[in-house]
This record gives sequence, structure tokens and C-alpha cells, in this order.
Amino acid sequence: MSLLPVSPTRMELSRLKKQLQLSERGHKLLKDKQDELMRQFIAIIKETASLRLNVEKQYRNINHQATLAKSAFSQTEILASCLITEPMIEVDIQSKNQMGVIVPIMSFKNSGPDRTKSFSLSPALNETKQKMSKLFQDFLRLAQLEKHYVILSAELEKTRRRVNALEYMTIPQLKETIRFIKMRLEDNERDRVTRLIKMQDYEISPEI
Repeated sequence: MSLLPVSPTRMELSRLKKQLQLSERGHKLLKDKQDELMRQFIAIIKETASLRLNVEKQYRNINHQATLAKSAFSQTEILASCLITEPMIEVDIQSKNQMGVIVPIMSFKNSGPDRTKSFSLSPALNETKQKMSKLFQDFLRLAQLEKHYVILSAELEKTRRRVNALEYMTIPQLKETIRFIKMRLEDNERDRVTRLIKMQDYEISPEI
């Protein structure tokens, strides 16, 4: 472990002791943050995995139902039926500060009149349109969660590097430097006392 390039003085010793206290306090705070980020990260991963399975299952069912429903119609008729509805979709994206991390919060809504029932080739096709429209909320929630855990993952990695730097580099280096300065100061103090004793012995010794 290399020492810090400082002078072995009492002033430097006092400064390094304060720096060590701040580093240990910062290490504890960052460690607590890391633990909380990890807890949130695991919770989001579990929620995302569950939601993804649910969305994929619903999407497969809707896709299968739509395939059966449109089999009796031509591609031109299906396209005309989809375009005439003119859906109006609004997505509101805001941000939230969570443990010092800015994460997106998205909301989704249909604006304007609901035209999904205005024209449809069959009740089955109309039903698939309505189911897919409701599934948009889950798609948006899934996108939000995936973005959330990507951001948390990056912050968790950055926090982990800071914790490791403090734990394995900064704090041990400060402790070793403090120990070295104390030893130097103790050596200097012993040398000073030895010189004083020799001077006193010389002063009280009889002249020859």
C-alpha cells in the first residue's frame, strides 16, 4: 500500500484524521445506498419479468384471435378497417428523483372520441382492437420498468465502484499514512527527549 505524498507533521496528521472520518462516513452512506439500490433493482427485475410474461401471453392470444378473425377478409378490407378508426394516443413522460437517480414516469391515455366501434368488419375484429388498445397500458408500463432498471443498473455499478475505491484504496491508504506519520512523530519525540537528556547530563557533569 503506497503512502500519500504528505509531510509527517502534526498538522497533516490532524487533517488526515478528519479526512479519514469523512471517508468512513461517506463509505457507510454509499454502502447503504448500494444496498437500497440493489433491493430496488431486484424488485424491479421481478416485476418486469412477471409483467413481460403476462404481456407476451396476452399478445399471443390477441394475435391468434386476430388471425382467425381476419381470415375471411382481404388485406385491403383489413387495412381500411384499421385506418378509419384514427386512434388518438397521448403519452406523458415525467421524471422522478429516486435515491439520487432520475427515472422516467410515463402515463398513457386515449384522447378524442373512441372510434373503435365506429366501423368494423366483424365483432371478432372489433374485439381484438379493443383488447390491443387495453394492452397498450401494459406495453408502456413494461417499457418504463425496463428503462428504470437500466438506469438503476448503471447507478448501482457507479456506486459499487465508489464503495470499492473507498474500502480498498482510500481508507487503507489514509490509515497507513496516519500510522506512518505517528511513527515518525514518535521517533522525532524520542530523539528530542534523548537530546535533552544528553544536554542536561552535559550541563551537570563536573568539569575536568
